[in-house]
Amino acid sequence: MGAERGSRFSHVVLNPRRGRMRATEQACAEDTKGQTCYICTQALHWKTKEGLVRGCACRGTAGFAHVSCLAEQAKILFAEAEEDNLGLKVRNVRWARWDTCSLCEQYYHSVVACALGWACWKTYVGRPETDWARQAAMTQLGNGLYIADYNEDSLSVGEAELATLRRIGAAEESILGAQSNLASTYQALGRTEQALSMRREHYAQRLKLSGEEDEESIREAICYAMDLIDSSLFEEAKALLRKTMPVARRVLGESHELTLKMRCNFAEALYEDPDATLDDIREAATTLEDMVPTARRVFGGTNPIAEGIEESLRDARAALRAREATSK
Repeated sequence: MGAERGSRFSHVVLNPRRGRMRATEQACAEDTKGQTCYICTQALHWKTKEGLVRGCACRGTAGFAHVSCLAEQAKILFAEAEEDNLGLKVRNVRWARWDTCSLCEQYYHSVVACALGWACWKTYVGRPETDWARQAAMTQLGNGLYIADYNEDSLSVGEAELATLRRIGAAEESILGAQSNLASTYQALGRTEQALSMRREHYAQRLKLSGEEDEESIREAICYAMDLIDSSLFEEAKALLRKTMPVARRVLGESHELTLKMRCNFAEALYEDPDATLDDIREAATTLEDMVPTARRVFGGTNPIAEGIEESLRDARAALRAREATSK
């Protein structure tokens, strides 16, 4: 079993990263036309000749960069934290440059997240399996593949990561994170029962380890609710979200990404439920209408989070029209 997983993971790692880089540039070409990199100030990278990308929540003329410049920035910042022994908190802040924009402080999405995942893995793959940065880089690669919908590749990475963490006796926190990511990939691949079973167990473990106010517990509650909704367990999803939404609002605030996602999940559980009342569907539509301006202000209209909320609003309004028509 271990050899099989190792073989599958090696296949993923050997995928030509340059091909994905070209796809990233092409996907961002229209948005980046006429702009320059905020790191090197050039339109075309002097060495790699790559074009610009932008995949965060920056708007206007902000946030354009080369993937190579973003990767080099993250590499240098983390190396400084290691060399100067700046401590866990600083190390984590520096590491965040691999997945979070330094300007808008929001996660990278779509093909940009995937390209940075590959760049991160390439940077640290030569380190020992027990090295923290190598473990985190494997997570970064798996997440990037998942975000860009390369779910089979993400599954290979996730299974290899979990097997590695268990083999080297990693901390429970690391194993829980790998299990959560793997459950999300199972769900994306349509393996709903397997995803939900893993999610139930993982959420209980997360609460026991971190408590309900920890950000990772809140994030896991969102994933758990999504899996419940996908399994048509609407009442269970609504009960979970009614309990956790006040916690997210209190701990993170109304405009935080996780709070918005949680509220969107609750609205979806309301209007997707075949047994929903007319008032339930109206509540869902009203909730989503209230969220759209906040999502646009925080993330911009083209960010996947804002687009997802607006798509849910369209679905809720359609469900409301259909129900109102049958109620006449």
